[in-house]
Amino acid sequence: MRKQKGFSLIELLIVVAIILIIAAIAIPNLLRARIAANESSAVASVRTLNTAQISYNSAYPTVGFAATLSSLSGTACAPPTSTGACLIDTQLSSGTKSGYSFALSNVTGSPASTYMAIGTPLTPNQTGVRSFCSFADAVVRYNMAAITTCDTTQTPLQ
Repeated sequence: MRKQKGFSLIELLIVVAIILIIAAIAIPNLLRARIAANESSAVASVRTLNTAQISYNSAYPTVGFAATLSSLSGTACAPPTSTGACLIDTQLSSGTKSGYSFALSNVTGSPASTYMAIGTPLTPNQTGVRSFCSFADAVVRYNMAAITTCDTTQTPLQ
């Protein structure tokens, strides 16, 4: 009787089945971890926008708060100006970062005395579950639905 070399078809099928079972368990956990990481990045980005707005308001008191993300950013920062203050990175100023879309709105007054920073998931329930916002009080708030206006009805982060 000759000695058989290699694996039988049944042994290979068992190995493939085990790999598929492990993948079925691991993939949902990986997706949840990615959502949590994206949400953490979104909160940090909203906090960055708050800090940048406060710095911008201090540096340009005749303008007040910045009306656009590009005003907070800039590529030629020698010297910074009110149209390119170089306070945030170019990735955040593009409006999308880590599966979230960011925008400034409700910039009103002359000089601008209010603003609203909003971060919403690009693909709800895939890149993020919660939307985040903040206004001039610098408290980051969240809501499970898309946020169009940020006020005290949204839940503050703890």
